[in-house]
Amino acid sequence: MTVSQETRNTRDGYAAALLELGEKDPRVVVLDADLAKSTQTEKFKLRFPDRFVDCGVAEQNLMATAAGLAATDKIVFASTFAIFATGRAYDQVRNTIAYSNLNVKICASHGGITVGEDGSSHQALEDIALMRAIPRMKVVVPADFYETREAVKAVAYIEGPAYVRIGRPKVPVLFDDSYRFEFGKALILRPGSDVTMLACGFMVHKALEAAEELASGGIEAEVIDVHTIKPLDREGILESASRTGRVVTCEEHTVMGGLGGAVAELMCEEMPLPVRMVGIRDSFGTSGKADELVEHFGLGSRHIAEVVRGLCG
Repeated sequence: MTVSQETRNTRDGYAAALLELGEKDPRVVVLDADLAKSTQTEKFKLRFPDRFVDCGVAEQNLMATAAGLAATDKIVFASTFAIFATGRAYDQVRNTIAYSNLNVKICASHGGITVGEDGSSHQALEDIALMRAIPRMKVVVPADFYETREAVKAVAYIEGPAYVRIGRPKVPVLFDDSYRFEFGKALILRPGSDVTMLACGFMVHKALEAAEELASGGIEAEVIDVHTIKPLDREGILESASRTGRVVTCEEHTVMGGLGGAVAELMCEEMPLPVRMVGIRDSFGTSGKADELVEHFGLGSRHIAEVVRGLCG
């Protein structure tokens, strides 16, 4: 697979999924925290105003209200920025939603460093780790418009709570209308024999770009889209790692507790092999343009390629 020149917002994929779900299932309701234009839930609000609730700038109340609606057999989508959904409302997510195994799907936008100029207060770099640690919570980080659309439609009918992380910027389109999301199953995008590159979300297209650069130097990298962080596709990852003998993870998130942490835990338990992690290193974000921040924090394709060369060398 090569990286397309076409770009689309993952947030638009979320909105498209909500409209499809709303048309076919009257149990679907959507809640937001005064950010409907940014999260794109405004499109659902305009189509189904009687099934949309703006909870205002009160994220704890948003999650508690979502839990209450889910307890009445509703399928609830709760949206705000990732930093608020997972940080400000953690207690309600853990104790009210997850403990009761309620059907609340937390679809949080503006995850990661690519939030850009909004700065560290709005750049969620720990959200995957926080959600992954909660019992019963499923965690999905889709890579493009189509994967987001199909992932949201899938998690709607998976029992219990789920966290779907969506970004702010437009990203290259990797799939098309024929794409079918398979929950919990990592997807090989580019076969390779020298190293297994595991990526999620925004970093999937960066890993593919790095693989192209590596191929020109004789290193064949297998690139895998690990869209489901929890439950992790243990079998698929181990199968690839057993063939290549090396693993590199790529995420727009702290390396502690996210995709890198999950993979390191797996490899330590099942198949001790060299593992390297590309991600944020114990740091807060900072204000700047998204593409500049990607390079500043070492998330660019050239840096990924350097890490792989170092491992293979």
